[in-house]
Amino acid sequence: MRKGFMRGVCAALLTVMSVSLTGCHGSKGSREFVIPEEFDTSREIELTFWAKNDTNMVQTAIYKKAMEDFHAIYPNVTVNMRLYSDYSKIYNDVITNLATGTTPNVCITYPDHIATYLTGSNTVVPLDALFDDPKYGFDGSKLRFDGPSRAEMIPKFLEECSFSGAHYAVPYMRSTEACYVNKTYVEAMGYELPEVLTWDFVWEVSEAAMAKKADGLYEVNDQDVMIPFIYKSTDNMMITMLQQLGAGYSTPEGDIEIFNDSTKEILLDVAEHVGTGAFSTFKISGYPGNFFNAGQCLFAVDSTAGSTWIGSDAPLADISDDRFREFETVVMEVPQFTPDAPKMISQGPSVCVFNKKDPQEVLASWLFVQFLLTNDVQNAYAQTEGYVPVTSKAQNSSEYQDYLSRRGEDNGDHYAVKIDASRLLLAHVDDSFVTPVFNGSASLRSAASQLIEEAAKSVRRKQKVDEAYIEETIYPNVVSLFRLDQLGAGVSAGGKQDLGPLPLQSKLLIGGLLLVWICLGIAFFLQKRKEKGRS
Repeated sequence: MRKGFMRGVCAALLTVMSVSLTGCHGSKGSREFVIPEEFDTSREIELTFWAKNDTNMVQTAIYKKAMEDFHAIYPNVTVNMRLYSDYSKIYNDVITNLATGTTPNVCITYPDHIATYLTGSNTVVPLDALFDDPKYGFDGSKLRFDGPSRAEMIPKFLEECSFSGAHYAVPYMRSTEACYVNKTYVEAMGYELPEVLTWDFVWEVSEAAMAKKADGLYEVNDQDVMIPFIYKSTDNMMITMLQQLGAGYSTPEGDIEIFNDSTKEILLDVAEHVGTGAFSTFKISGYPGNFFNAGQCLFAVDSTAGSTWIGSDAPLADISDDRFREFETVVMEVPQFTPDAPKMISQGPSVCVFNKKDPQEVLASWLFVQFLLTNDVQNAYAQTEGYVPVTSKAQNSSEYQDYLSRRGEDNGDHYAVKIDASRLLLAHVDDSFVTPVFNGSASLRSAASQLIEEAAKSVRRKQKVDEAYIEETIYPNVVSLFRLDQLGAGVSAGGKQDLGPLPLQSKLLIGGLLLVWICLGIAFFLQKRKEKGRS
């Protein structure tokens, strides 16, 4: 009876351990995708495509045409689109739908977001095998359209979609940040624009622009409003400045390095210039392009993908005609610390494929993703904003080269600022960078933004932002707000790594091992006592 009892206890404990291990390795989820031998064109397949669009109806029309053209080539496949106004809303909806298995088939997204999607087993399809499939991969023999070969994908852009040991996306469009400069006003103040903007130059001119006349209006624009320098995406601001300084942000393994001395110096600079009124952010003051177009901002940093909203003749501006001011707009790299070694962030949407029970459905999704990389789609979409195509096939096409050559012919398709923004990235692809991708990197990016916003808002609340305030107030607030201490590597408020609490599965595993050893010890003791009694 005693033997039976011990066997039962050990069996139960081993069961607990196996369940714990199952949880650790994430065995629950979809079956791993295997490429079908042939694409079945005899059966109807319906795909869901989640895409992002603001109010640019031309972009929406390009999506719709791509879906219709794809259906004409593959009549058995119907693509239904759901449009979102913000990438974060797509992200939130995907997270919600992961639990119910109702994710879209194809999704416009960012690698940081995909890293979180991957916490579920086999949720997003790794694409490397599909890339190289001789029938349905890049330039495959069974494709019914002229897509790019793998060699025609811009290597830097494709590399951005590789993390966690595989390619989990393909780039769709690429942009970067640009500093849109009111050259007319800057030169009127007695300054000459350098070939490359530096942070010292931008700060100096911004402070000088705060000078007022006796009547209280600003000298530079003869208005009662002037915010010389506005940065739209403060996450990019912090990340780019750290990259330029060679300072820590994070590692690919998820170690958080952002709480360092360089970050502190950046926040002190931000606080200083917010205090004089020379600097503000989109979250505090509003869209920089609106102030810029009204002659109330000299340096507006925004994505090249927002170029049609910026400048005296901007075709998609948000202000009334009577508020516009006439001036020359110059598109420049974001300010640099080291002009001869510029660093600018690479951004723009990528496309991922979600796994489904039906492998034919997944293969159809991959075919549609490749169709989005064809010249017609790439060139058409790139011409709507300061994007650049992600394939050399499209970039070198006569259609795209003709588009670039017609800069300034009109303020619509060939709006000068828009084409200048595209040329900026084309000339600096090798100077662009991306941040490490891991589960939690999206939260860290939000935290990078919050650091600058906290410093700026604290100054506006008349709080003294010094080193002590940063270490004792801003850092802990940001760590707590984005739960950075609960990420894989974790951090403490002072920036030191903290491994944090063990996951439940690990606790069960360790507890189970301890109990097994205790049981074995008891069994050994009872066996010895029994043998001793016999002797």
